[in-house]
Amino acid sequence: MSKRQTIDAFFKKKDISHSELRTSVETNVETSKTNERPSKCSRIESKGIDRDPGSRKQIYEFPVNEQDEIRRAYLIAGPYQPRDIKYPYKGPKNHRRSFQSSWFESHSNWLEYSPSTDSIYCLPCYLFHKKPTGRPGSDAFTEKGFNNWKKVKDGVNCSLIGHEGKEPNTPHKIAEKCCEDLLNYSGHIDKLVEKQTSKEMENNRLRLKTSIECARWLAFQACAFRGHDESLDSKNRGNFIELIKHTSTFNENVARVVLENAPRNAKYTSPTIQKEILHILASKVRNAIREEIGDTKFCILVDEARDESKREQMAIILRFVDKEGFIKERFFHVVHVRDTTALTLKNEICAVLSHYNLHIENIRGQGYDGASNMRGEWNGLQALFLKDCPYAYYVHCMAHRLQLALVTASREVKDVHQFFDHLVNIINIVVGSSKRNDELQHAQAEQVENMIASNEIETGRGANQIGTLQRAGDTRWGSHFQSICSLIKMFDATCKVINTISEEGANYKQRGDAEGAYQVLTSFEFILILHLMKEIMGITNILCQALQQHSQDLLNAMHLVSTTKLLIQKLRDDGWEPLLASVISFCEQHEIDIPDMNARYTKARGRYRRQDEDLTMEHHFRIGIFTVAIDFQLQELKSRFCELTTELVILSSALNPKDAFRLFKIVDICNLVKKYYPQDFTEQEQELLEFQLQHYELDVIKHPDFQNMSTISELCRGLKISGKSKIYFLIDRLIRLVLTLPVSTATTERAFSAMKLLKTRLRNKMEDELLADNMIVYIEKEIAGNFTVEMIMDEFYSMKNRRQT
Repeated sequence: MSKRQTIDAFFKKKDISHSELRTSVETNVETSKTNERPSKCSRIESKGIDRDPGSRKQIYEFPVNEQDEIRRAYLIAGPYQPRDIKYPYKGPKNHRRSFQSSWFESHSNWLEYSPSTDSIYCLPCYLFHKKPTGRPGSDAFTEKGFNNWKKVKDGVNCSLIGHEGKEPNTPHKIAEKCCEDLLNYSGHIDKLVEKQTSKEMENNRLRLKTSIECARWLAFQACAFRGHDESLDSKNRGNFIELIKHTSTFNENVARVVLENAPRNAKYTSPTIQKEILHILASKVRNAIREEIGDTKFCILVDEARDESKREQMAIILRFVDKEGFIKERFFHVVHVRDTTALTLKNEICAVLSHYNLHIENIRGQGYDGASNMRGEWNGLQALFLKDCPYAYYVHCMAHRLQLALVTASREVKDVHQFFDHLVNIINIVVGSSKRNDELQHAQAEQVENMIASNEIETGRGANQIGTLQRAGDTRWGSHFQSICSLIKMFDATCKVINTISEEGANYKQRGDAEGAYQVLTSFEFILILHLMKEIMGITNILCQALQQHSQDLLNAMHLVSTTKLLIQKLRDDGWEPLLASVISFCEQHEIDIPDMNARYTKARGRYRRQDEDLTMEHHFRIGIFTVAIDFQLQELKSRFCELTTELVILSSALNPKDAFRLFKIVDICNLVKKYYPQDFTEQEQELLEFQLQHYELDVIKHPDFQNMSTISELCRGLKISGKSKIYFLIDRLIRLVLTLPVSTATTERAFSAMKLLKTRLRNKMEDELLADNMIVYIEKEIAGNFTVEMIMDEFYSMKNRRQT
C-alpha cells in the first residue's frame, strides 16, 4: 500500500444523475409556488420529473438518499390529472366505456391518469409502496394501473372507494399520512434540533409582523420603500425603516425587538426581505383572482404604454362574472415587452395566462384600442387569438371610439376647429405661469365675494371653491367638457387677467397675444360656440362616464349610445331657440356686443359674401355653425358605433330585461347559442334550452320582481338572489357569457395611471417584477387587505430555508 493513498482510494465515487427524470409536459405552476418547501440540500424541481404515472420509474428504483426529495417533488406537482384530452373507449361494441374527467373532482388529492396506458393510479401509494410482493392486485394502483371502468362509480362496489378503504389503517390512508408527514417540514428532526426558545419565537414573529404591516401600508399608498441613504447616521433612512421607527414609538413591545434591537441575521428590513414580502402579497392577490375566476369564461383587456424609464409595459385586465353575478374587471399583470407587434403581445399574454392555468380556449372576449397591431383583421392581436379560440369575440373600446368621434367632429367644422384652437390659446395665456394663475384665483375670489354679498349665490360647505382653467387633451376622456365648463364658470376672472396682461405685459408679444385673445374671448361667435359645445359635450359626457364603469355591459352601452344620438337629434330640432336665449343672456351679463341677427353676414375681412349676398347673421350662426356642428357629431357617432348593429348584439338584446323584456324572443336566444356559443352548450343542452326558455317566459318575465330591471347585469344578479339561476342554469350561463363581452379599456388606462404614481422619476430603475407586484397590490388593495399577517408569515417562512417561528 502506498503511503500517498487517501481515503478516496477505498471508496468508489458515486455519480448521481437525474437525466432519467424526464421533463413533464404539464406542471402545476401555481401549486408549486404556494407549496414549495425549503431544504438545505439541493432540491429536485417538479419540472424535472416524469409526470406520466404509466411511464415513470418506481420510487424504489431511485437511490435511497434521493427518494424523499423525489417524493417532495411529486407532492409539490400534485396528481397528474390531464383534462383537455380525449379518453379512449374500450369494451364491447354495444357498451363501450372510457375514463371520465369528473372522477378527478371526487378523488382530487390522489387520483392520477396515464394517457400512455389508459389507466388510473394512486399518487400516495406510488410514493410509499415497496417492491411488489406478488399478491394479486397489490400493484394495481401503483405499477400496472387500473382500467376496469365498469367497476368505477359502481355504488358500494366502486373500486376507487374500495382502494381508499374505510378503516384508518388501510395502506392508502397510511400512505396519505406519510405524505402529510413528509411535507410537515417543521416536524423533521433537523428542524427540531434548531428549535428556538419561545421568547425568541415571539420576538421574531413580532418583528416580521411589523415589517409586513409597514410594507403593505407603503404599497397601498404607492409610496417608495427605500431611501438614498439608509445608514445609521442618516436623518432619513427611507420610508420603510422610518415607518418601522414610527411604529415603535407607539408600541414598547415593538421597540424592544426591531431595528438596532434585533439580531443582525433576523432584522427583516433588508431590500430583499421587502421585495419578498411584496411578492408574497402580490402572488396571493393573483391566486385569489384565479380562484375567483374558477372555471368560468373570461375576457382579456390589453393595452400598452411606456413607463418613466421608457420601457414598454403591457397591462393585462381580466373581465368575468363572479359567482354572485357581479361583473368584475381585475388587474392581473403588467409585462415588459420588447416590441408591440401582435405576435410578441400574444406570446406574453399566453405566458401569463398559462402560468396561472387560465386556458386560452376559455376566452370569450377581447377588448383593445383601435391600433393596427391590436385590431388588424389578418395579423392583429385579435386575429391571432381568434385562430386559437374562434369564440373570443373582439370589441373595439367604446370609450376610445366616442373620443375619436368627438375629436373628429370638432375638427371637421372650421368654426368649431378654430374655437378649440382659441380655447387652448386662452388657457395657455392665463395659466401659463404661476403668477398669472394666482391672479386668476384672486380675481375669482373677489368675484365670489361680490356675488355672495349681493345674494346671487348661496354659501355652504364645499361650495364656491376657487379653481383654475382645465386643459383639454385628445387622449383624456371628458377633458373637453371640463375645460369648457371651467371657462364659463371663471369667465369674468379670465377676462380680467387677460385684460391686465394686454396692458401690463412684459413685452409686446405678451401684450399682443393677450389683446388678440381678449377680442376672441369677448366675441359673440366664441360665446355661441362655447355654449353649443357645452350642450353637446354635456350630452356625450354622460355616455363617456358610463362607458368607463367596471360593471358596464355591452347591451346597456348600446342603449346609452342610442339615447345619446336621440338627445343630440333633439338638440338639433328644438335646441336653437333656448341656446340663443342663453347666449344672449350671458352676453348681456358680461357686457358683450350682440349682433343684429337680421343684418347681412360678412367675413372677418369685412367683405360681403358674393355667392350669398342675402346671408344673415342668424343664418350663419344657426345653419353654418349650430346645425353643421350637430350633424357632424351625429354622423361620427353613427359611423364609429355602426358595429353595435352586428348580429351578435342584436341577438343578445333578446335577453335584455328593459321595458319588461320587450325584446324577448326564444328564437333569437336559441340562434345566439347555436351561432356564437356552440362550444359552451352541448347539443342536448341546446335542445333543453328551448324548453327552459318556455318556462322562463311564463315564470321570470311575468314575475313582479323582474319587471323593473333595466340592464342584463341586474337580471343576472336577480336570478342569483332569487335562486332561479339554478332552475334556469342554461339561461344563466348564456347571460354570463354575454356580460363577459368587453365595453371599454378604461381599466387598463387606470392601471397606467397607477403605474405613473409608482414608477416615478426618482424610482425609474424599478425592476419589472417589482413594478408588477407594486401595481397589483396597489390597484387590487381590496383583495390584498383580506390576507392576515399570519397567512403572509407562513408563506414567508416557506419560501426559503428559514427557521420556523
